[in-house]
Parts: sequence; structure tokens; C-alpha cells
Amino acid sequence: MSFFESLLALVAAAVLLLQVSRRIKAPYPTMLAAAGVCFALLPGAPKISIEPHTALALFLAPALVDAAFDFPIADVRKLWRPLFALVVVAVLLSAGAVAWLGVTMAGLPIAAALALGAIVAPPDAAAATAVLSSVRMPRGSIAVLKGESLLNDASALLLFSAALAFQAQGGIDQALAVKLTLAAPGGVLMGIVLARVLRFLSPFVTGTLGGNLMEFVTAFGAWVIAERLGVSPVLCLVAFAMTVASTAALRTPPRMRIHSFAVWTSAVFLLNVVAFLLMGLQARTIVAAMDRDRLMEAAGFASAVVACLIVVRMVWVLIYIRTAQSVPSLRGGYPAPNLKHAVLVGWCGMRGLVTLATAFALPANFPQRDLVVLTAFAVVLATLVLQGLTLSPLVRLLGLDREDGLGEELVRLRADLAGAALRALEGKTGEAADHWRYRFAAVPNGLPPSTGSLEARRTVGLKAIRHARLRLEELRRDGDVGADAFLVLQEELDFEEVSISREDERQIEES
Repeated sequence: MSFFESLLALVAAAVLLLQVSRRIKAPYPTMLAAAGVCFALLPGAPKISIEPHTALALFLAPALVDAAFDFPIADVRKLWRPLFALVVVAVLLSAGAVAWLGVTMAGLPIAAALALGAIVAPPDAAAATAVLSSVRMPRGSIAVLKGESLLNDASALLLFSAALAFQAQGGIDQALAVKLTLAAPGGVLMGIVLARVLRFLSPFVTGTLGGNLMEFVTAFGAWVIAERLGVSPVLCLVAFAMTVASTAALRTPPRMRIHSFAVWTSAVFLLNVVAFLLMGLQARTIVAAMDRDRLMEAAGFASAVVACLIVVRMVWVLIYIRTAQSVPSLRGGYPAPNLKHAVLVGWCGMRGLVTLATAFALPANFPQRDLVVLTAFAVVLATLVLQGLTLSPLVRLLGLDREDGLGEELVRLRADLAGAALRALEGKTGEAADHWRYRFAAVPNGLPPSTGSLEARRTVGLKAIRHARLRLEELRRDGDVGADAFLVLQEELDFEEVSISREDERQIEES
């Protein structure tokens, strides 16, 4: 089969697997990665490969932009202490522990062992976001985990670059040291500059399909430019997306925002699906290059690395949380976190695309490259299966599945927003003012609304909209409404129905 036919067959299989994962309540990255391995071992299975640097840009750039756009800068300021503990300290501890195993167990040179540590240390943004979206967890824990997944790739990739340079040159000279030092701040600065350039250009394309295309072009382009200039592409994209989001709420027309969110959600989901399938398909390439004895030896080492990563992360998170309970400065004035949340955050260490793509990016003459690549693949698969499948039961076991607090916050903030709208109508008279005054006065004043009254309003409203839809369909069948007018009226009814639907009915499930 051609590349296109193979990819189409895989995506079709993914659609079926996504329905299976939804029904058995398993995170879809786990299901897809495991299925990719099974496909790879079948006779005549397609061989689909992609250049590692292209894979990082293709699959990681949109996921980073999409996640960072929804992660407020204020949360980074509030959560910088736990984020530093996970993004920097946890990555360095994990990389150091794996490097020690590489030297003592596998006889890797120090630089090669450090490179392996950097490859497997960071939990992956795409894996974390995909798994977290399928599990109900405390919102505070989700905020920390999403912030970690956005930023930890930067520290790991910088460490990886340093290890490669050390291996190639036998050391790090002054020029390379300066380049590595400036990579992080340079990436942040470049992301802010690119966001301001986009802010200047976006009014010319806002409200057009070309505007959607430009969003993707700037996301991929920012990654490529940052990579060419030697700055951190991860931090560049995170800074870029957060800067754009800081002013987008008031500058973007609502219709454009709805359309853009739909496009990005679908595009990122498709790329995640393909990425996790392709990860599994690499199994044949990795295993075929080893003889049986070497494979058994590598499997033992990989198992030790997987156990090491899980233990190091769990122990460090427990130590940090325990210390933060006694030292308020470590939690920035927030209430002391409990050990249940520590166990949950410690267990959320799924690896994914970044780990595998970075491993494949190793030079062909890298010491024991086959062992490093197999270990990276084993870490990805083991964490996705072991931690991904047990995450939801763990949340329920710890009793944390009812701690999101979203409903109470929505009630309070809706009343606040309605109050602001009513103040704007003070002193205004007339039919239009009365209409909107009635509309906003119907919002409860900060108290939990009566479930019965809300359901009654929804039932009556949905019934009325349903009859309007039936009448619109009759008009179209009789030829009394044009195609363009039909689409406009249908969209108006859609938006009206969405506005009175329950929160859970407004979301589209990922699988």
C-alpha cells in the first residue's frame, strides 16, 4: 500500500479503537499505542516512518500552542513553585537516576547515559493532555500537570542537546555553553515578539478561512525559526500562545473564536491519534535490529529504567508536598496540599511522542543507539499502559473524583457577570433594554439554582427550538427558503440551543 493508503487504513482502525476505549473507559493514547504495536507485528504491516525533527514540529507544536493558549499567564505566576519542582528538579533527578543506571547496568558512556536520561525524563504534553481529558480530577492538580507538560520538554531538550554536544566534542566549550544558557530566555523573548507580530497582522485576516491557516502557519513557523536560531522551540511556542491569548478574548470576534476552537480541537486530536499510532508502529523497526540475546538484555535494562522513573518521580513529589506542608513559602501561601494529591501527581508521568522522537533523532553512530531507542520505546509504552490505564481507578480510590469545584465556581461567576451586565442597563428604557434586563435578571444571584426550574426552562426552550427546526425544514422542503438563508437560520438555532444546554452536553467527547 502507498503511504496515503496505509495512513488512511490506520486512521479508520483508530476510529474503531476510539469507540472501544470510550466504552471501556481507557485513555485513548494507551489503546492506540498498544494497537500500533499489534499492527506492527502483523505480517505485511505497513512501514510508516517520519523524520524525527519533522515529527516533533508536526505533532508537538500544535499541541503546545493549543494547551498554552488555554493556560493563563497568571497560573504560571501562582504555580511557579510546584512547576519548578516538576519542570526542573524532577526532570534533573529523573535524568540523573537513569544516567546512573545507564553507566552501571549497561556500560554507557557518561554523555550517552545523560542523553538517555534526558530522553526519558519528561512526561509528554500530548500524552498528559489526552489522558487528563478522559479522567475527572481535582482542578488544581490538573493545572499543575498541564503546566508541567507545557514546560518540562524545554528543560529535557536542553539537557539532551548538551549531552549530544558533550558526546560529539568530548566536552562543552564556551560558545556552546553560552548558546545553551541563552536558549531558554531567547525562546521566551522570540515567542513574545512573534505574538506581537501576529497581533499586528491578524486584523487583516480575521473572519476568514485564511485566518485559520495563518494560525497553523505561525505555530509551525515559530517552531522552525526557533530551532534554526538555536533557542528553545518549546518555550518559544508557549510564550507565543500565552501572549496571543492575553488579548485575544476582546480582540477576536465571537464567530471567529467558535470556528477557530473547533478547527484546532479537531486538528490537534487528529495529530494526537496519528502520533500515538505511529509510535506503536515503530516496534518492528526497533526490535528487528536486535538479536535475541541483545533483546533480552535490553528488555531487562528497559524494565529497570521504567521502574526507576516511576519511583523517582513519586518519591520526589511526596518529599516536595511533605516539605511544602511545613514551609508555606514553598506553596506560595496556598493551603497545604495533602498526600492524596501528591500520590495522584506523582503517578501522572506518562511519556509519549517527545521521548520517542528524540530517541530516533540520535545520530547513527551514537553509542549503543539500539539500546537507547528500545529503552525509550519501552518507557513510552509502559507508562501509557501502566499509568494511563490505572489513573482513573486511582482517582476514584483516593476519593478525588468529586473535587473539581467547577459547578460552584460557574454559579458564582455567572451571577457576577450578570450583575455587570445589569449595571450597564441602569437608566436605560425601551423594549430592547427591557428584553436584556429580563434576560440577565433570570441568572441566580450567586446561589445554586433550582434544578427543577433550570430543567423546566431547558425543556420548554428545547421544545420551542425543535418546532422552529421542523418549520425550517418544511420551508426548505417546499423550496421557500434559499440555501444561504437556511444555513444562517440553522446556525442561529444551533447557537441558541447550545446556550441553554447543560455544560456536559456542550462538550464533544474525544473518543
